[in-house]
Amino acid sequence: MSARRPEAVDSRGRYVPEAGGVLVPGASGNAGARHVHSLTPRRASLMQEPVLVLNATYEPINVTAVRRAMVLLLKGVAQAEEVHNAEVHSSAHSHKVPSVIRLLAYRHIPQQSRALSRKNILLRDRNTCQFCGNIFPSSELTLDHVMPRSRGGRSSWENLVACCHRCNNDKGDRTPEEAGLKLARRPRPFTLHTSRQLMRLIGHRDERWRKYLFY
Repeated sequence: MSARRPEAVDSRGRYVPEAGGVLVPGASGNAGARHVHSLTPRRASLMQEPVLVLNATYEPINVTAVRRAMVLLLKGVAQAEEVHNAEVHSSAHSHKVPSVIRLLAYRHIPQQSRALSRKNILLRDRNTCQFCGNIFPSSELTLDHVMPRSRGGRSSWENLVACCHRCNNDKGDRTPEEAGLKLARRPRPFTLHTSRQLMRLIGHRDERWRKYLFY
């Protein structure tokens, strides 16, 4: 069973970006991965379902995937506060699939942006083309430099946006104004505040999250 590696927060509460995945707090490493590789879910997509991560103080601090949440539970780093009816199975045990987990030790979460990456740009922009406003799978999106690189545009949070291939071709090596396109919103860095906004959006789909989120 294949899975993308998540971003992690190390044992000192620092953001540690890794290729492909979501930001999660807790321990990482091969030992935890071995536990989860032995689990056989009833359906593969179940292991990628979102799980709300709470600090020890019940403050919502992040969203991770079921696979990573199971690692944290098996390593004794977190405990399940809310679970689904579904289960995953190892050779000797059955485990309820978590919907909300809580860290057992308090983690300091610094007020800083996530690492600049394609995945985080798409997450910030919610897989929505910032020119036509349509939502696409990640594979059908690219990144566009609002101010073209050929004209001094930097690869930064403020100059990169999610863009579908059609709009990217229409824009070409021009500014949005020159191409007759309009940005849906001004691009900004992905901060902890942005993460909490996404938590609330996802929380509307899972009622187990709602009592931990502030509306």
